Formats: sequence, C-alpha cells, structure tokens
Amino acid sequence: MQANRLDTHQKAVQINLDNAKYGTFAEIGAGQEVARWFFRVGGAAGTIAKSISAYDMTVSDSMYGACGRYVSRQRLETMLDYEFRTMSGHLAAKRGEHTRFFVFADTVAAKSYTRKDDCHGWMGIRFQHQPGAAPSQIILHVSLLDRETVLQQEAMGILGVNLIHSALYEAVPTALVQQLLDDLTAERIEIDLIEFTGPAYPQVDNRFMSLELVHCGLASAAMFTPKGQVVQPAEVFHKKAILLLRGSFRPVTNVTIDMLHGARKQFEQEPANQGEHIVVVTEMTLNNVLAGDVIDKQDFLDRVDILRTLNHPVLISNFGEFYRLANYLQRLTKKLIALVMGVPTLREVFEEKYYAHLEGGILESFGRLFKNDLKVYAYPFLDPDTGAVVTASEFRVAPNLRHLYQFLVENHHIQSLAHYTPEFLSINSRQVYQRMQEGDPTWVHEVPPGVALLICQDRLLGYDPAKFAEALETSPRV
Repeated sequence: MQANRLDTHQKAVQINLDNAKYGTFAEIGAGQEVARWFFRVGGAAGTIAKSISAYDMTVSDSMYGACGRYVSRQRLETMLDYEFRTMSGHLAAKRGEHTRFFVFADTVAAKSYTRKDDCHGWMGIRFQHQPGAAPSQIILHVSLLDRETVLQQEAMGILGVNLIHSALYEAVPTALVQQLLDDLTAERIEIDLIEFTGPAYPQVDNRFMSLELVHCGLASAAMFTPKGQVVQPAEVFHKKAILLLRGSFRPVTNVTIDMLHGARKQFEQEPANQGEHIVVVTEMTLNNVLAGDVIDKQDFLDRVDILRTLNHPVLISNFGEFYRLANYLQRLTKKLIALVMGVPTLREVFEEKYYAHLEGGILESFGRLFKNDLKVYAYPFLDPDTGAVVTASEFRVAPNLRHLYQFLVENHHIQSLAHYTPEFLSINSRQVYQRMQEGDPTWVHEVPPGVALLICQDRLLGYDPAKFAEALETSPRV
C-alpha cells in the first residue's frame, strides 16, 4: 500500500474541490451510496449537477426506456447514455470550455427481505478526459460478498468513489484497477468484468485488463470472447453444458485441435447433453502466464491472439487446482461439465502433495471435483522412452490410490478420449516453441496452418523471420 494513498473521504473531498470536474449521479437499488459520500464530505455543490435514484420501475422506464432486467449491463449503459446527453446538452454552452463532464451510474441488487443470494451490480462512469473531448467510459460488474445489507451498501459506496477518482485522475489503466480495492478487500467485493473504451484509452486491450483483475485479486476468473469483448462468466455459462481445456497455448498445436475435436464429439454423446447447448472454452491460469511475479503483456496478448483461431471464449483464472475450477463452474451451471486433459496432467491430479492443505486430502479434492457427475476426458500420451501409447485405461497411479482410480473409471468420471489422431501424439508444445525461437522451420508442421500463418504474419511469440529464413537455407528437411 502506498504511503500517500488517499482514503475514501480524501478522494471525495478532492473531487468536490476541483471546479474543473462536474457530473451527474444516477443510482438504482441499494440507495444513493456513492452520491452520499460527496454530500457527506461537503462541497458537493461544486461537483454534483444532479443526483437521482429511480426505485420505481415505471419511473425508471419513463427516463431510460423499458428493460427486461434492471440490474444489467444494458440498463447501465442506457443510464450513462441518457444522463450524459442530458447534462452535456444543458451545460456545454455555459461551462463546457473549462469543464470535464462526467456521469456516474450504478444498478445494484443488494441483500434484501426477498433476495438472499446473488447480490451484485453494474457500475460505470462516462467522462471527458479533457474539456470538450468525446466521452470515454469504464464499466464493471461487481459481486457483493458481505453478508449484511448495510455492509454491501457501504462497499458499493467506497467502490464508486474509487472508480470516479481513478477515472478522473489516473491515466494508467493497470494502476486504476489496483486502486479499485482502496479501503476494501477481496473478501468484500469481486469484480469479474471491466471494460475501458474511448479516447482516454486508445491503447488499452481489455483482454489484458481481464487478466489484471485476476492478477490483482479482484476476481477469481474473468472472460472474453474470441473477438476480444469482455463478458461476464455467469452469463456465458448460465444453464449451459461446459467443455473446458486448460493450457498455456504457447502456441496452439495440432494436439490442441485434436483434443478439442475428440472431446467435443465424446461430450455430445453423453445422454445428459442431448439437446443441450454446449459452451467450449479454453482456460489459462495465472501460473500459465506469470514469469515469477511478472506478466509478460506481449506474450499473453500473442497467445490470446492465436486462441482467436479456435473461435472459443477464453477464461483467465487463479484456480491452480482442478477441484477449485470445477467448484467455480458448478456454481454457474447445473448442466454437465467436462474437463479435457492429457495423461501427464491427469497424473499430476493424482499427486497427493497438492492436497495437503485440505483436511480430507485427496479424497476431499476428488469429492469436490467429481460432484454433479463431472467428466474428465484423458488424451493419450506417447511414452518417449518405450514408444507405448498410454491411455486412461493403461494409466497407473500410486498403489494406495489404485482402487480410487478404478472407482472413477468404472463410474465413467474418468474416460479415455476415444477419438484422437495417433500421429499427433509425438507433438510437444514446449518443443514446438523452442524450435520456433531457434528458427527451426519444422515447427510449422505441428501447428494448424492458420496458426502458423498468423504467427509468421504478426511475428507472435518472438517469431523472428530472419532466423527462419536462415534455417531454410541450411536445412535439407524442408
């Protein structure tokens, strides 16, 4: 924590005393928690053009139009659009030359007599980064984790002040994300979506900002589409069957494609999936993208650019253990979930050392992992020493876990992947990456053609065409 960091009171005072900034506050649900801070500290007349709270749905619809869900991104963006147009239309001629206008809005479902769970909200700010500029915008989705209504309201108020202050005074998006937790803790709020748009953020990639949410501890997981649009995981997974592949994807290889194709074919044949919508998702954990404690931004963006070729959403998470990932997904859907992994990864899942922190050890972890009939599809492994193909059926665990493994196999929790391409089994992604760095041109044969083309055209993952050209001249293999 920085020694000169302002607390919530000081942030509100600073904004109130800054005559160059003027805004509207529009809040639905959970009270006027953000605006209250600015009224409480004094000097709000210098900051607040209007404060409104539309509790009645009819009144809300009369201003913002009818809406299917009042706590939604759609409603938030409608509020921001309407209030910014109204304020700037009324005040631009009078004070627009020297004023940065802003609108803060939120729509929140806090704990109440009728609602005990799913306490969450959407929050955003639309603002000018300089007088007369086109507006920029930050929106986020927050889950309220406090158990008491008054604490949830308090957390929303603090978060709102943090967002407004950071938007108006902090130009670096990664620093802004870190400041959202000032005077709060990750035990009180979780932010699983943040999106920056507009002229104040011309270089921001919201995929990287999703990673920052997880890296800073603001979220356990964040998600974006193949086109790079950030999305709320709960909405994507709601009432959907899920097939997930975890990996480093450095790069995507023919094995990656083979695993997904074979697993999807097998997953679609599950009786519980007949007629169900299946979401196929790729996942990277923080461990997959961290080099020590540092994130290589370009390396991460290169990998997610490559993942676009698969046309599946990407989940970023801090779930090192698979049972934690499974528990997260099981909170978001009651439909069938399947994880696809290679036999070497399955071997790690059966390492008891990873569960020493659990009172029930490996049994507790497996109880959580295989809840609700979760499936694990194991992609075969080619033993480099013997040349033997090891499937889930031939896989051997420690003697004391043999009966547990057999139980999981016989009850179809762990299944061999029936459909795979034998000639792909010798492909190792780390070796592919190493050969790419060395300029060995043979790597292109072990990745999909579209991936090879993208890497070469955009020079992703440190690809150097000079090394490639040199190797072509000297290698008889190509």
